Amino acid sequence: MSDFDCDGALASEAPAPVVRAPCVAQRGAMFAPAARDVPEETAIALSFNGATHAVMMATPADFEDFAIGFAFTEGLIDKVSDLSGFEMIPTNLGVELRGWLPAERANAYAARRRAMAGPTGCGLCGIESLEQAMRAAPRVSSALSFDRRDVTEAIASLAAGQLLNEKTHAVHAAGFWTPARGLVAAREDVGRHNALDKLAGALLREGVPAGEGLVLLTSRVSVELIQKVARMGAPAVVAISAPTAAAIRLADACGVTLVAVARGRDFEVFTHHARIIDRVAVNVA
Repeated sequence: MSDFDCDGALASEAPAPVVRAPCVAQRGAMFAPAARDVPEETAIALSFNGATHAVMMATPADFEDFAIGFAFTEGLIDKVSDLSGFEMIPTNLGVELRGWLPAERANAYAARRRAMAGPTGCGLCGIESLEQAMRAAPRVSSALSFDRRDVTEAIASLAAGQLLNEKTHAVHAAGFWTPARGLVAAREDVGRHNALDKLAGALLREGVPAGEGLVLLTSRVSVELIQKVARMGAPAVVAISAPTAAAIRLADACGVTLVAVARGRDFEVFTHHARIIDRVAVNVA
Protein backbone atom coordinates (compact mmCIF):
# COMPACT_ATOMS: atom_id res chain seq x y z
CA MET A 1 0.00 0.00 0.00
CA SER A 2 1.25 3.46 -0.85
CA ASP A 3 2.34 5.82 1.92
CA PHE A 4 0.36 8.58 0.17
CA ASP A 5 -3.37 9.13 -0.29
CA CYS A 6 -4.83 10.31 -3.59
CA ASP A 7 -4.07 13.99 -2.86
CA GLY A 8 -0.45 13.28 -2.02
CA ALA A 9 0.14 10.63 -4.68
CA LEU A 10 3.64 9.96 -5.94
CA ALA A 11 4.75 12.19 -8.79
CA SER A 12 7.10 11.12 -11.57
CA GLU A 13 9.64 13.85 -10.86
CA ALA A 14 10.27 16.93 -8.77
CA PRO A 15 9.09 20.28 -10.14
CA ALA A 16 11.52 22.47 -12.08
CA PRO A 17 13.13 25.26 -10.02
CA VAL A 18 12.16 27.94 -12.57
CA VAL A 19 8.79 28.43 -14.30
CA ARG A 20 7.96 30.70 -17.26
CA ALA A 21 4.89 32.68 -16.15
CA PRO A 22 2.74 34.69 -18.60
CA CYS A 23 1.72 38.19 -17.60
CA VAL A 24 0.48 41.47 -19.03
CA ALA A 25 3.13 44.17 -18.80
CA GLN A 26 2.89 47.90 -19.08
CA ARG A 27 5.71 49.26 -21.22
CA GLY A 28 5.55 53.00 -21.60
CA ALA A 29 1.89 53.85 -22.21
CA MET A 30 0.86 50.43 -23.52
CA PHE A 31 -0.07 47.02 -22.13
CA ALA A 32 1.28 43.99 -23.94
CA PRO A 33 1.43 40.22 -23.40
CA ALA A 34 4.71 39.20 -21.76
CA ALA A 35 6.29 36.44 -19.71
CA ARG A 36 8.73 36.27 -16.83
CA ASP A 37 10.88 33.54 -15.32
CA VAL A 38 9.83 33.06 -11.69
CA PRO A 39 11.23 30.69 -9.04
CA GLU A 40 9.18 27.67 -8.09
CA GLU A 41 8.17 27.37 -4.43
CA THR A 42 7.51 23.85 -3.20
CA ALA A 43 6.64 22.28 0.13
CA ILE A 44 9.62 20.16 1.16
CA ALA A 45 9.27 17.80 4.11
CA LEU A 46 12.48 16.73 5.82
CA SER A 47 12.02 13.45 7.66
CA PHE A 48 14.49 11.35 9.60
CA ASN A 49 13.92 7.72 10.53
CA GLY A 50 10.32 7.98 9.42
CA ALA A 51 9.39 11.05 11.48
CA THR A 52 8.87 14.47 9.89
CA HIS A 53 11.15 17.08 11.43
CA ALA A 54 10.25 20.12 9.33
CA VAL A 55 8.18 21.23 6.37
CA MET A 56 9.65 24.22 4.57
CA MET A 57 8.64 26.16 1.49
CA ALA A 58 11.77 26.01 -0.66
CA THR A 59 13.18 25.99 -4.18
CA PRO A 60 13.13 22.40 -5.54
CA ALA A 61 16.84 22.03 -6.24
CA ASP A 62 19.99 20.73 -4.49
CA PHE A 63 17.90 18.29 -2.45
CA GLU A 64 20.74 16.28 -0.94
CA ASP A 65 22.65 19.43 0.00
CA PHE A 66 19.49 20.70 1.69
CA ALA A 67 18.84 17.53 3.69
CA ILE A 68 22.45 17.17 4.83
CA GLY A 69 22.92 20.88 5.56
CA PHE A 70 19.64 21.14 7.46
CA ALA A 71 20.47 18.06 9.54
CA PHE A 72 23.91 19.50 10.29
CA THR A 73 22.84 23.03 11.23
CA GLU A 74 20.01 21.59 13.36
CA GLY A 75 22.56 19.48 15.22
CA LEU A 76 21.19 16.11 14.11
CA ILE A 77 24.49 15.11 12.47
CA ASP A 78 28.12 16.20 12.72
CA LYS A 79 29.34 14.78 9.42
CA VAL A 80 27.93 13.31 6.21
CA SER A 81 28.53 9.72 7.32
CA ASP A 82 26.17 10.26 10.28
CA LEU A 83 23.34 10.09 7.75
CA SER A 84 23.21 6.44 6.73
CA GLY A 85 20.81 6.88 3.82
CA PHE A 86 18.95 9.47 1.77
CA GLU A 87 15.96 9.37 -0.57
CA MET A 88 14.06 12.06 -2.48
CA ILE A 89 10.35 11.29 -3.00
CA PRO A 90 8.38 13.64 -5.30
CA THR A 91 4.62 13.78 -4.64
CA ASN A 92 1.77 15.83 -6.04
CA LEU A 93 1.87 17.96 -2.88
CA GLY A 94 5.60 18.57 -2.80
CA VAL A 95 8.80 16.69 -2.11
CA GLU A 96 9.76 14.49 0.83
CA LEU A 97 13.44 14.21 1.70
CA ARG A 98 13.96 11.07 3.75
CA GLY A 99 17.11 10.49 5.75
CA TRP A 100 18.12 7.67 8.06
CA LEU A 101 20.19 8.06 11.19
CA PRO A 102 22.16 5.23 12.85
CA ALA A 103 20.91 3.95 16.21
CA GLU A 104 22.90 6.28 18.46
CA ARG A 105 21.90 9.33 16.42
CA ALA A 106 18.29 8.14 16.15
CA ASN A 107 17.98 7.92 19.95
CA ALA A 108 19.27 11.46 20.39
CA TYR A 109 16.97 12.67 17.64
CA ALA A 110 13.92 11.04 19.22
CA ALA A 111 14.72 12.79 22.51
CA ARG A 112 14.66 16.27 20.96
CA ARG A 113 12.35 15.84 17.98
CA ARG A 114 10.10 18.70 17.11
CA ALA A 115 7.81 19.43 14.19
CA MET A 116 7.55 22.77 12.47
CA ALA A 117 5.82 24.19 9.41
CA GLY A 118 7.56 27.25 8.01
CA PRO A 119 6.57 29.70 5.28
CA THR A 120 9.17 31.04 2.89
CA GLY A 121 12.10 32.59 4.69
CA CYS A 122 10.94 31.57 8.17
CA GLY A 123 13.63 29.96 10.30
CA LEU A 124 11.90 29.76 13.68
CA CYS A 125 8.30 28.71 13.02
CA GLY A 126 6.99 25.90 15.18
CA ILE A 127 9.74 25.76 17.79
CA GLU A 128 8.57 24.86 21.26
CA SER A 129 10.32 27.33 23.56
CA LEU A 130 12.12 30.63 23.83
CA GLU A 131 15.23 28.66 24.76
CA GLN A 132 15.16 26.95 21.35
CA ALA A 133 14.78 30.29 19.56
CA MET A 134 17.72 31.87 21.38
CA ARG A 135 19.88 28.78 21.75
CA ALA A 136 23.59 29.34 22.26
CA ALA A 137 25.89 28.98 19.26
CA PRO A 138 29.26 27.20 19.27
CA ARG A 139 32.29 29.38 19.89
CA VAL A 140 34.38 30.00 16.75
CA SER A 141 38.04 30.48 17.66
CA SER A 142 39.69 30.73 14.23
CA ALA A 143 42.79 32.93 13.93
CA LEU A 144 42.17 33.41 10.20
CA SER A 145 42.11 37.03 9.05
CA PHE A 146 41.15 38.87 5.86
CA ASP A 147 41.93 42.23 4.36
CA ARG A 148 39.36 44.59 2.96
CA ARG A 149 40.11 43.51 -0.61
CA ASP A 150 39.11 39.98 0.38
CA VAL A 151 35.74 41.25 1.54
CA THR A 152 35.01 43.25 -1.61
CA GLU A 153 36.28 40.51 -3.95
CA ALA A 154 34.30 37.85 -2.11
CA ILE A 155 30.96 39.65 -2.22
CA ALA A 156 31.53 40.61 -5.87
CA SER A 157 32.22 36.98 -6.77
CA LEU A 158 28.83 35.80 -5.52
CA ALA A 159 27.00 37.07 -8.60
CA ALA A 160 28.66 34.35 -10.69
CA GLY A 161 26.91 31.70 -8.57
CA GLN A 162 23.45 33.29 -8.73
CA LEU A 163 22.14 31.67 -11.88
CA LEU A 164 18.56 31.35 -10.62
CA ASN A 165 18.51 34.95 -9.49
CA GLU A 166 19.85 36.07 -12.86
CA LYS A 167 16.70 34.60 -14.38
CA THR A 168 14.16 35.45 -11.71
CA HIS A 169 15.50 38.30 -9.52
CA ALA A 170 13.58 36.64 -6.68
CA VAL A 171 15.84 34.24 -4.74
CA HIS A 172 18.46 34.47 -2.03
CA ALA A 173 21.97 33.09 -2.25
CA ALA A 174 24.58 31.84 0.20
CA GLY A 175 28.16 31.37 -0.90
CA PHE A 176 31.56 30.37 0.43
CA TRP A 177 34.78 32.12 -0.59
CA THR A 178 38.42 31.52 0.29
CA PRO A 179 41.47 33.65 -0.53
CA ALA A 180 43.11 30.70 -2.26
CA ARG A 181 40.19 29.45 -4.36
CA GLY A 182 37.78 32.34 -4.73
CA LEU A 183 34.10 31.37 -4.84
CA VAL A 184 34.09 27.69 -3.82
CA ALA A 185 30.33 27.08 -3.76
CA ALA A 186 27.02 28.92 -3.95
CA ARG A 187 23.45 27.77 -3.40
CA GLU A 188 20.17 29.61 -4.04
CA ASP A 189 16.66 29.35 -2.65
CA VAL A 190 13.52 31.39 -2.13
CA GLY A 191 14.25 31.07 1.58
CA ARG A 192 17.44 32.62 2.95
CA HIS A 193 17.74 29.96 5.67
CA ASN A 194 17.32 27.23 3.07
CA ALA A 195 20.07 28.71 0.89
CA LEU A 196 22.48 28.64 3.85
CA ASP A 197 21.49 25.07 4.77
CA LYS A 198 22.10 24.00 1.16
CA LEU A 199 25.52 25.66 1.25
CA ALA A 200 26.38 23.92 4.52
CA GLY A 201 25.40 20.58 2.97
CA ALA A 202 27.45 21.24 -0.16
CA LEU A 203 30.57 22.05 1.88
CA LEU A 204 30.12 18.93 4.02
CA ARG A 205 29.66 16.70 0.98
CA GLU A 206 32.73 18.18 -0.74
CA GLY A 207 34.87 18.04 2.40
CA VAL A 208 35.50 21.80 2.42
CA PRO A 209 36.21 23.19 5.93
CA ALA A 210 34.05 26.25 6.54
CA GLY A 211 36.75 27.55 8.88
CA GLU A 212 38.95 28.46 5.90
CA GLY A 213 36.91 31.28 4.39
CA LEU A 214 33.98 33.68 4.33
CA VAL A 215 30.28 32.82 4.25
CA LEU A 216 28.45 35.21 1.90
CA LEU A 217 24.77 36.13 2.16
CA THR A 218 22.47 38.20 -0.02
CA SER A 219 19.92 38.66 2.76
CA ARG A 220 19.68 40.50 6.04
CA VAL A 221 21.51 38.76 8.88
CA SER A 222 19.18 37.51 11.60
CA VAL A 223 20.05 35.55 14.72
CA GLU A 224 19.29 32.10 13.33
CA LEU A 225 21.66 32.67 10.40
CA ILE A 226 24.47 33.42 12.85
CA GLN A 227 23.57 30.22 14.71
CA LYS A 228 24.00 28.28 11.46
CA VAL A 229 27.25 30.06 10.50
CA ALA A 230 28.73 29.32 13.94
CA ARG A 231 27.62 25.69 13.70
CA MET A 232 29.46 25.51 10.37
CA GLY A 233 32.59 26.86 12.08
CA ALA A 234 33.03 29.79 9.71
CA PRO A 235 35.04 32.68 11.21
CA ALA A 236 33.25 35.43 9.30
CA VAL A 237 30.07 36.19 7.41
CA VAL A 238 29.65 38.94 4.82
CA ALA A 239 26.15 40.08 3.90
CA ILE A 240 24.76 42.54 1.40
CA SER A 241 22.00 43.64 3.78
CA ALA A 242 22.04 44.83 7.38
CA PRO A 243 22.03 42.69 10.54
CA THR A 244 19.56 42.66 13.40
CA ALA A 245 20.66 43.70 16.89
CA ALA A 246 20.23 40.12 18.14
CA ALA A 247 22.46 38.84 15.33
CA ILE A 248 25.17 41.32 16.29
CA ARG A 249 25.03 40.26 19.94
CA LEU A 250 25.22 36.56 19.08
CA ALA A 251 28.05 37.03 16.56
CA ASP A 252 30.00 38.92 19.19
CA ALA A 253 29.36 36.24 21.80
CA CYS A 254 30.32 33.28 19.60
CA GLY A 255 33.41 34.76 17.96
CA VAL A 256 32.08 35.38 14.45
CA THR A 257 33.17 38.45 12.50
CA LEU A 258 29.99 40.02 11.15
CA VAL A 259 30.40 42.19 8.05
CA ALA A 260 27.23 43.65 6.56
CA VAL A 261 25.91 46.26 4.13
CA ALA A 262 28.69 45.10 1.78
CA ARG A 263 28.11 46.90 -1.50
CA GLY A 264 30.88 47.68 -3.92
CA ARG A 265 33.95 48.69 -1.95
CA ASP A 266 31.96 49.75 1.11
CA PHE A 267 31.04 47.58 4.07
CA GLU A 268 30.51 47.75 7.83
CA VAL A 269 32.21 45.48 10.38
CA PHE A 270 30.09 44.96 13.50
CA THR A 271 31.99 42.33 15.52
CA HIS A 272 35.52 40.98 15.95
CA HIS A 273 37.10 43.68 13.80
CA ALA A 274 40.62 42.24 14.21
CA ARG A 275 39.96 39.61 11.53
CA ILE A 276 39.76 42.37 8.92
CA ILE A 277 43.48 43.15 9.01
CA ASP A 278 43.67 46.01 6.49
CA ARG A 279 41.15 48.30 8.13
CA VAL A 280 40.46 51.83 9.16
CA ALA A 281 41.24 52.33 12.85
CA VAL A 282 38.27 51.72 15.08
CA ASN A 283 37.82 54.33 17.80
CA VAL A 284 36.72 52.77 21.05
CA ALA A 285 35.02 55.17 23.44
